[in-house]
Amino acid sequence: MASSGRGLQTGLQLILMVAILGLAYWLYVSLTAPYEEIRRQEEITAQTRAHMQKIRTAMIRYEAVNGRYTTDLDSLVMFIQTDSLYQAATDSLLGPGFDLASLPLSPRTGNRFLLSVNDTSRVQTYLLQDPDTNDRIGTELPDVTLLNASSWE
Repeated sequence: MASSGRGLQTGLQLILMVAILGLAYWLYVSLTAPYEEIRRQEEITAQTRAHMQKIRTAMIRYEAVNGRYTTDLDSLVMFIQTDSLYQAATDSLLGPGFDLASLPLSPRTGNRFLLSVNDTSRVQTYLLQDPDTNDRIGTELPDVTLLNASSWE
């Protein structure tokens, strides 16, 4: 009789231990999963903003060479492929191994960045926007002193 009671007690202890370990794992996952999601979102935001800054640098170079801003991001990619400064310093300007074909695309979702250019006034302006957030780089009208400003800086 004593051995069957001891076996039942050991079985219950084993079941409780498995339940405690399962609940501990569930608690760990429920605490760390939201944090990991926030870190992932922050990383994607940083990548997208860095991408937009690369476009800003190229837009400034394009304007310095051509006296106007390009109205098309595909034209900007072609300009980078043929510009002597970018040819000489591609890795330092865009980063090592940067895929130039991905320049017009947001790393967040793959949607194309939105570019609008105003070349009808005395001061030419542009506005580059991330289609998935409120992030933007360019000139905030009517204050043209904010030329090339980004919304997060």
